[in-house]
Amino acid sequence: MRKILSGTVISTKMQKTVTVMVQRKFKHPRYKKVITRHKKYKAHNEKLKLVVGDLVSIQETRPISKDKYFIVVKKIE
Repeated sequence: MRKILSGTVISTKMQKTVTVMVQRKFKHPRYKKVITRHKKYKAHNEKLKLVVGDLVSIQETRPISKDKYFIVVKKIE
């Protein structure tokens, strides 16, 4: 089963690649406080016209380059 994540585009400066920031929230096991963590992923994108701030869905795939192992599936409105 391949991971499907949703996040915000934060960079479109590379050719055929976008940087997506994915945020997740979880409750701390001891202190019971809701904590937000984020991680940046590089995702392959050839067809969609994306700009910074777009909400997208990315899916795990085979390694495309050294750092790139996700592809952009769709733009979320």
